[in-house]
Amino acid sequence: MQAVPQGHTLVVGLGVSGWAIARHLTRQARPFMVADTRQSPPGLEAFRAAFPGVEIHCGRLDEIDASRAVEIVVSPGVDPRSPGLARYWQATLEGAPGMPRVIGEIALFAGACRAPIAAITGANAKSTVTTLLGEMARQSGKRVAVGGNLGIAALDLLAECPDAELYVLELSSFQLETTPRLGAATAAFLNLSEDHLDRHGDMAGYRAAKLAIFRGAEHAVVNAEDHLTWPDDVDLPVSRFTTRPPQPEEWGIAESGSEAAREPWLMHGEVPIMAVREMRLAGRHNQANGLAAMAMGERLGLSHEAMVRVLKRFAGLPHRGELVAEAHGIRWINDSKGTNVGATLAAIAGLGPTLGGRLIWLGGGMGKAADFTPLAEPLARHAREAVVFGADAARLAQALAGHVAITRCDDLKAAMARAGDIAEPGDCVLLSPACASLDQFSNYQARGEAFRAGAAAWLQTFDQQEAP
Repeated sequence: MQAVPQGHTLVVGLGVSGWAIARHLTRQARPFMVADTRQSPPGLEAFRAAFPGVEIHCGRLDEIDASRAVEIVVSPGVDPRSPGLARYWQATLEGAPGMPRVIGEIALFAGACRAPIAAITGANAKSTVTTLLGEMARQSGKRVAVGGNLGIAALDLLAECPDAELYVLELSSFQLETTPRLGAATAAFLNLSEDHLDRHGDMAGYRAAKLAIFRGAEHAVVNAEDHLTWPDDVDLPVSRFTTRPPQPEEWGIAESGSEAAREPWLMHGEVPIMAVREMRLAGRHNQANGLAAMAMGERLGLSHEAMVRVLKRFAGLPHRGELVAEAHGIRWINDSKGTNVGATLAAIAGLGPTLGGRLIWLGGGMGKAADFTPLAEPLARHAREAVVFGADAARLAQALAGHVAITRCDDLKAAMARAGDIAEPGDCVLLSPACASLDQFSNYQARGEAFRAGAAAWLQTFDQQEAP
């Protein structure tokens, strides 16, 4: 049994977050030891070179005695209920004395951060809202640092942007469940749908992890159409957003303009903000994202004019509703970041009603034990065909059977070939897989790049066929 030295912190996980935690502890001159469950984790030798003298354990965590550690800091990908950690995690939850507490990187960040924090979580759309809010803050003249689960690790932001006036963080349920108190100036919980049930056990566990974003918060932004996003603390000041006509003080969408030219507008209560058609991002789901960002921005004192300017120009994120090819009235949209059912439902609902033709939906991968049946009804309404691929293709096909035409393919390349064969003018080929990518790709970005390349090849072939 290997023991953590007295007075040391145990860092668990040698991924991106583990490196950031190690750099942070080194800057603070706090001694630490590192553990990783893999026998030969990627980057091990580089880590040894960067942190000479740091003890490293590779292998089972139950082979470590961490009872004398100051604390145990786990990377988001490490389940605190894992063998070797579970007893310390239970002691942390119970507040038991005499045992090292288990925390995550965001707890270290919250303890060291001296500027306001704006935090965003949700089953989907959190990257878009995080990026939007960061751009709105910059447009308002703020020195802002954006990261967390998106881009730069939160702890690295502290070192790279020490003079930031605002830190905008996207946070996952994995990061939040090991954060005892975030203390955000404003915190948003955008939506809740099935995801990561293999880690959290059930929807109640998943929601509980997400709700940690409100611990110590000064203000909450929640979805008026989803009560599960609302904080349990009834005394916390709350702003709500909706895609419906708003109640007083809500952010929503309603008809406005002159009697001769009434159209949908983004609204704050009865106050019109901007016409929906002026937004660069398409779809009702993105209108909700804009409203959530504005609700947070107002709390932070950002300029309304600056926020509107951002909404007029912001075209979206790579792999999130990204138009990658268009010809003969057929669009190919890369939503590879749609890794859960909720994100895919939002993409279908946002795009389906806007089409002159039909959706050709490409879905599949690793479903993370999700229930795919909610996809059946909107696909029946909007899709020409569902083309499913990857590890959970059979489960998807079973969930959709009888509602929409289905073709099963081995991989994304074959799925794209099928889509190209059946697409008609007015159609949209949508990759929004409702699944993780790790059965066939290194990450969702690699999957999106493969889709982008395949769409470009389709476009080139189409152009050659059309050439005289």
